[in-house]
Amino acid sequence: MPDPNDHQATRRTVLRMVGTGTAAAGLSACSPGGESAPDASGGTGVPAAPDAAPGATPTCVLTPEGTEGPYYLDLDLVRPDIAEGRPGVPLRLRTTVVDAEACTPIPDAEVDIWHADATGVYSGMSSEGTEGERFLRGVQITDEEGAVEFETVYPGWYDRRTNHIHVKVHVDGDVVHTGQLYFADDVNAAVAETDPYAGRGAQETTNDSDMFASSIGPESTLDVTGSTEEGYEAAIVLGIQP
Repeated sequence: MPDPNDHQATRRTVLRMVGTGTAAAGLSACSPGGESAPDASGGTGVPAAPDAAPGATPTCVLTPEGTEGPYYLDLDLVRPDIAEGRPGVPLRLRTTVVDAEACTPIPDAEVDIWHADATGVYSGMSSEGTEGERFLRGVQITDEEGAVEFETVYPGWYDRRTNHIHVKVHVDGDVVHTGQLYFADDVNAAVAETDPYAGRGAQETTNDSDMFASSIGPESTLDVTGSTEEGYEAAIVLGIQP
């Protein structure tokens, strides 16, 4: 099997070796709170997000679609570490893809993410002056638990946009979801006071005033733990609805 850390590996190469997951259409998310949908064995079947609140029980709810935006590149760049040395607060992002009906894990799904750096700039864009660069972009193939993890940095903001991470989920070669993942405003505010983010001045756009986040709701908000000093861990559960 190709080494997922090999920057030359592609998701198509990996999938030829490991096979593909369950076909699906539509996407939902599992978020803390409420009752869990049972799996075939009578259990909840949902892997809890790291450092979830004590006693929190995941429940499957539909995740709204989000705009792809102008910065997507289909690079097939399979790798867990996408930071490429960009400065910023360290961020470990964990996404778990599950079946929305039973909340059971979906292995071999492709999770593709991309986001701006601390200064609000995307890689690979001539309009951004970064053509040919590949920082803060990558794909991972979900494991037996339906999970992937990315090592990156906390995304910056830019004009009329709050901090966010773009995501696509592919199953059997088909895109089953395109969306954006958001952070709580208080975490964004704490990050904005640290370097190199602070050099940009005050952040004026909150989730409520963001032209896309304001219409999405809490289903796309990440569960975040950590600090600006030690870095953050963020997690979300995305469920495919058959």
